[in-house]
Amino acid sequence: MAPTRASTRTSTRAKTTTVKAAPKAAPKAAMAKKAGVKKAAPATAAKKKAAASTAETKKTKLKTAAAKAAVDADANTTTKRKTTAAAKAKATTGATKAKKEATPAPPVKKRKAVAEEETAPESKPKKARVAKAPVTRKPKPKVVINKAPSQKLNVFVCGEGSQGELGLGSAKGTVDVKRPRLNALLAAGDVGIVQVAAGGMHCVALSHDNKVLTWGVNDQGALGRDTAWEGGLKDIDDDAKSDCSSDSGSDSGLNPRESTPTAIPSDAFPEGTVIVEVAAGDSSSFALTDDGLVYGWGTFREFSFANDIHQGNEGILGFDADTKIQTTPKLIPGLKKITHLACGDNHTLALDSRGAVFAWGSGQQNQLGRRIVERNKLNGLQPREFGLPKNIVHIGCGSFHSFAVHKSGKVYGWGLNSYCETGIQQGAGDDEAVILHPTVVDSLKEKNVVQICGGSHHSLARTAEGDCLVWGRLDGFQSGLKVENLPDSAVIKDDRNRARVLFEPTAVPGFKADYVAAGADHSIAIDNEGRAWTWGFSANYQTGQGTDDDIEVATVVDNTAVRGKKLNTAGAGGQYSVFTAVSE
Repeated sequence: MAPTRASTRTSTRAKTTTVKAAPKAAPKAAMAKKAGVKKAAPATAAKKKAAASTAETKKTKLKTAAAKAAVDADANTTTKRKTTAAAKAKATTGATKAKKEATPAPPVKKRKAVAEEETAPESKPKKARVAKAPVTRKPKPKVVINKAPSQKLNVFVCGEGSQGELGLGSAKGTVDVKRPRLNALLAAGDVGIVQVAAGGMHCVALSHDNKVLTWGVNDQGALGRDTAWEGGLKDIDDDAKSDCSSDSGSDSGLNPRESTPTAIPSDAFPEGTVIVEVAAGDSSSFALTDDGLVYGWGTFREFSFANDIHQGNEGILGFDADTKIQTTPKLIPGLKKITHLACGDNHTLALDSRGAVFAWGSGQQNQLGRRIVERNKLNGLQPREFGLPKNIVHIGCGSFHSFAVHKSGKVYGWGLNSYCETGIQQGAGDDEAVILHPTVVDSLKEKNVVQICGGSHHSLARTAEGDCLVWGRLDGFQSGLKVENLPDSAVIKDDRNRARVLFEPTAVPGFKADYVAAGADHSIAIDNEGRAWTWGFSANYQTGQGTDDDIEVATVVDNTAVRGKKLNTAGAGGQYSVFTAVSE
């Protein structure tokens, strides 16, 4: 800061005073010299020295006083300025305050100030109360990615019904049905079924009004509802085997709660759940929702094979790691945005909106596409992705093997392969042959497959052009082809020179397919005219041809019940068949 004018003047006066005070010591020194006192010379010198020192001290004091005066003057000036500024500010504040007091504040501001003054002391208690209050979050909006079918269907059944799997009720004449029969309990006008899935010995159906109906064997909870009945069971009369209705009122010995199609209680699913697809395995059932969630019930079982023969049940594997038998629908964790389901006997595949595939269930024959160690076999009950690329567009299952179709047209197969059921020749003919991981099926390259499925040891595929391709086991007429006409280059023969395995996918002649289905050892194709073609094992009338003799080649199903009907889908169970037709 530059010195002020007042401080400059004060410094000048201090310097002038110092100059005038210095000569006072000079006359005393001169007088001492004139006196001529020689003995006093040293004292005179000391006095001179002291006088000089005194003068210097006075000079210093004067300088110090001058400096202090200058500082004081500067301070006084600054203080005056601050005082003046403060006085001005005080005056301004006073004027403003007077103005405010003269002009009343707006009512809103006054209320706000009062409210703030009143609530200020209570701010802490309020914060404490807010902290204790639960935080309410709005549920995420439901995102619909799947749409349920809406076309009402009539349902026709044939084959073995001794366990109620035909859903015809418990009246006499509902046990074995030789040819397709309309199921009056599922009439389109009354029930309005839109989809049916056939399991080993039970069925699951979806109605137009969002009901899931089940019927058949419920020993391991596959029906998803209580079927306890105290009426007991009776021996089945052989006379009940008929292809016509014989509802004389006599009891067939069936449990009516199993043999009669009945809806799973609606409260078994969360409120607002919309089912769009159902699927069935040997002892398990599943339902897919419109927002891509999956519910399941029942159980998975373990099976063994030896000498090409299914040796039967090894026991219950379980539904999940915590539950052996799930008797009511349960949400399957880890599955989101699922768009399609497919079931083998004891494993399930799920396809999601990204084209990723999940598998779970029994992995004894590598049908899960990943290695399941025996000591940790329950790990297979958790849905997981495995060695498939994304962008899968279709999935399908055989009893113990699996398929996936990529958007590029490649078909992947894995699982049991003792009869080349995967379409991969590797190990075919060996009783214990398996394909460990998803592998491209070279024999289906450029076939343009749009649907694929399988039975115990054979498989079917439908192409975009309508060809029905077959391959796998031959000795039970599973192919629907004249075996003797097959070229040696396409088959594997046994020690007796009999064709045993067809490893080259071959088209079944005579029709163009719109839909295909495979049971354990029989097959069904619905052609583009709405007719059903069947072939294979028929000991329980599952082919619908009216005979218990095996059907060697694909043959049209023709009787009064389905003649002239537009069939559109089919389901092949263990020993029975289901056909659906668009309601007129």
